[in-house]
Amino acid sequence: MGKIPYMRLKGSRSLRLRLLLSTLSSTPILIEDIHAEDTWPGLRPHEVSLLRLLEKVSDDCVVEINETGTKLKYKPGIVTGGRNLIHDCGTSRSIGYFMEPLIVLGLFGKKPLNIRLKGITNDAKDPSVDTFKSTTLPMLKQFGVPSEGLGLKIESRGVRPHGGGEVVLSIPIVQDSLKAVTWIDEGMVKRIRGVTFSTRVSVQFENAMIHSARGIFNRLLPDVHIFTDHRGGPLAGKSPGYGISLYAETTSGCILSTDTTVCYASTGDDDGGGAEEGNRDLGHPTDTGEQMASALLGEIKEGGVVDSTHQGLVFLLCALCPRDVSKVRTGKLSGYGMEVLRHIRDFLSVKFDIKPDPNTETVILRCVGCGLKNLARKIS
Repeated sequence: MGKIPYMRLKGSRSLRLRLLLSTLSSTPILIEDIHAEDTWPGLRPHEVSLLRLLEKVSDDCVVEINETGTKLKYKPGIVTGGRNLIHDCGTSRSIGYFMEPLIVLGLFGKKPLNIRLKGITNDAKDPSVDTFKSTTLPMLKQFGVPSEGLGLKIESRGVRPHGGGEVVLSIPIVQDSLKAVTWIDEGMVKRIRGVTFSTRVSVQFENAMIHSARGIFNRLLPDVHIFTDHRGGPLAGKSPGYGISLYAETTSGCILSTDTTVCYASTGDDDGGGAEEGNRDLGHPTDTGEQMASALLGEIKEGGVVDSTHQGLVFLLCALCPRDVSKVRTGKLSGYGMEVLRHIRDFLSVKFDIKPDPNTETVILRCVGCGLKNLARKIS
């Protein structure tokens, strides 16, 4: 057997993206100097957990980590998918960190994916499970992903520092390949929807957020509904917190979203504490509602068919489409979006043509997809 040619990379930057593209393109990678300059060098717990998750949904995947955790060899296998899988994401990062690569990989699996993910459902760093349910999964339908078998069920919520949430994610496979898109009409906002949640705190936190957010939106349009999801007992996880997820639907079927979570750990004290102590440090929900309403209006003002959080995912899906032209319109390119474009070029040899539209202050991106086919799917 010949020597395996590894793509050599350095540093911890975009590790999740590199592992995803390595798997999709069947490119073995060797990453050195992972967090090498940090006080505690080596892979972080959430990065190790992601590798274990990739092993769980793949067959013949090989992971080698050196003793210090600063060097990783990853040889991707075949994505198998499967039903009734379970993965504990831990409390280092939220479930949203794991779901984005999982959603894309699941589309190209041998079998549809059904997996129970445990950990933190809502935090301020990663997109919440509510955003995935309202915005991310519906967006996949633009690329020809079937609605049947596509879903996310939030069984219990969990926030930092101790988590305790559970969700069940279902992803169907694409029978052959994705569908190239021409997605440049963002339309006009016709309604705003959202959901607030609270765990181990009073439901009044949710009411205050809704009142302040509606105070901004109702000046602009009448069709605004924000629902509540108050959890108690075992369904409320292990830590106190609250949050809000908002999304705007447009006349052309685009969905723009924003969300945040406020919890005890986000105040800078990560050692937990009782619910009473957490409540005193959970800030003002009125301010949270106003900030997220303003943030959503900011996303709408930027223009484009997706919000800044979803730019990278849209670029990746366009690059995986058949060898046909895909065209999308976005607002100002985010830092993560540009990072995704560079990695797509390196792993998939797909380059995007980027042209600003001075009339709308948006950006139009075109590419010819790499033509990735789901060769792993089970043939009946």
